[in-house]
This record gives sequence, structure tokens and C-alpha cells, in this order.
Amino acid sequence: MLTSLSSRFERRVVCDCEQFGMKELFVVWHVADSVSRRPLCRRPRHHDNKESSASRLIRPTLSRVFVLTVAIALSVGGWISSAAAQCGAREAAIRPTSGVIKLFDGKSLDAFYTWLKDTKYEDPRRVFRITDGMIHVTGDGLGCLTTKKEYRDYHLVLEFKWGKRTWGKRKDRARDSGLLIHSVGADGGYHGVWMPSFEVQIIEGGVGDFILVTGTDEHGRQIPMSLTCEVGRDRDGEVVWKRGGKRETFDLKNRRRINWFGRDPDWADVLGFRGKNDVDSPVGQWTRLDVVCDGGHIQVYVNGVLVNEAFDAHPSYGRLQLQSEMAENFFRRFELWPLGRGPKPAPAEP
Repeated sequence: MLTSLSSRFERRVVCDCEQFGMKELFVVWHVADSVSRRPLCRRPRHHDNKESSASRLIRPTLSRVFVLTVAIALSVGGWISSAAAQCGAREAAIRPTSGVIKLFDGKSLDAFYTWLKDTKYEDPRRVFRITDGMIHVTGDGLGCLTTKKEYRDYHLVLEFKWGKRTWGKRKDRARDSGLLIHSVGADGGYHGVWMPSFEVQIIEGGVGDFILVTGTDEHGRQIPMSLTCEVGRDRDGEVVWKRGGKRETFDLKNRRRINWFGRDPDWADVLGFRGKNDVDSPVGQWTRLDVVCDGGHIQVYVNGVLVNEAFDAHPSYGRLQLQSEMAENFFRRFELWPLGRGPKPAPAEP
């Protein structure tokens, strides 16, 4: 029974360490457990016959139980500490209350900094610039325009349109970009390109998809991420948002793209793709995105149509990133409104 109990403790510790990214605690437990299996010194042989077989079994097992109990305590303590730190960070994030926060005023990019995979914090090619009062992302490289501050609980309004240029390996592929919300961790934490986040996809044929952009923090530790959606499956088995459907949680172990409800099952990664049900505007015309984040609840509207929804998102705060992903695009409106006080989701004006 004691051996079975210690085995269950062991599985619990491993689970806790994996779930909360505390690999160091698992290592401490593993070393301590190994030590607990070994006697500190050899007993003289003439004492061996005085120790019953039961006591020889119970003594190391109790030792393992003690060590594993300590490890679990450390695991729970570490989780509480981590949760408290995340709670504090969320509370410190800016929440619009008295009025709209205009992240872009049409004149400067003072609210942002840049990150590119090849040049890091430098932007020698001016991938991110202002052209005629718009944020102009040339697409010449992989990276992002990132807010200097973290935000939570907002109604975000973003308007974009595609340019004509595409680059490199994606020159003849579907125009691709994205709005990354709840961004926490290291710049380039995802394969040297983006900060870990939830992507509200901006791609021809897939505007409004959810993607988990997983990655690490500044110390190389994996950022825990998860969200829950009501979903179904299309004819090819791909995950599709379905209001009222079965709830499924997506995380580091179940990392799937959650397609917006009308994504064409015949979608192809080709330049100019347009699905029969697409609600975003054609190339060269403005599309409006409304993303409402209320705690862990996320709703995505494209030109006034609710296309995707998530619950219990973790993290539920963070920076915002506009992607550069080898396609040219423009942004003319980037605002954060207090919840319940934002404009009604609607199509973009010409």
C-alpha cells in the first residue's frame, strides 16, 4: 500500500511540474528521491538478522513518501507563487476605463517597439513605418510591431487592408499577417520571431482563426497557454468554431488552429485565395476587426460578424503585436475601448 501510495505521489509531482513548467522542481525531487533509496551507511552484518523483512520494506518506502511529500509541497508552493505573480502582472496591466486608448494617432509609433527575427530590435529596412497617416507594414521579413505596455479587459478595434507586395517563400502564397493578443514572455520566444500569445489570424481566407503562438520566457521556460472553445470538425477533421458545440480545451499538448466558422474547407495557400463565405473585404479594401477581451472570454468580429469565440483563456492579459509575415498591409485604426462602451461591431467604412 505504501509503495502504491508513493507511486501515485510520484505521478502527481511529475504532472504538477509539467503543467506549470517547473522542471527544476522535478529535478530536485528526482535527485532527492534517488538519495532516499540509498542507505546513508552500511549496517554491520551482525545486525542484519535482527531487522525484519517488513521493517526493511517499510523504512525506505516511508523515506520515499516523506521526500515525495516535500516535493509536492514545493510544487504547490511554486504554483501558488507563480499564480500570485501572474495575478499581480494581470492587475498591473492597463484596463481602459475612462475613454478610448488610441494606440496609433496617425503620426507616430511611440506606443510601440519593433522586433525582427534577423535584426532583433533594429529595423534597418524600415519594415514598420508610417505612410499617409497609416501604419505601413512592408512585409519584408518576419517580426512584429509590439506595444510597450500590457493591456487587459478591452474592446479592441483594428482596421487593415492588404497591399500588393509579397516576399520570399510566400511570394505566391496567401497574404498573411496577424493580431497577437495577450502576449507575454520573451521577444522572439516563438522560434525567434514572436512573443508567445494568442493569434487572431489575418490571412486570406482565414481572418478570425485562433492560433496558439507558443514559446518561452526570458529564461527559456515554456509559457503555459490554454483556451477553451465550442467546436466541431469539418469534412477534413479540422477544428471549426461552432456556437453551442462541444467545449474543447486547447493548450501546449492539444495545439490546434481553431478555424472561424465559415472557413472554406477547400482553402488553399495561394495568393489571392478567397472563400465563398469570407466576410473580410477583398484586397485593397478596408476590413474591421473587433476583438472583445473580458477576463478569459474572447470574441472576434470581422466586419461586424461574430466569427470566433473562446473561454477561459490563459494568460488573459499582455502586450499586443502586429505581425510582419512576408505580405504588405496597412492599418489605419488601432484602439482600445472600455468594455461595454466601444462602438458596435460593424463593417469598415471605405
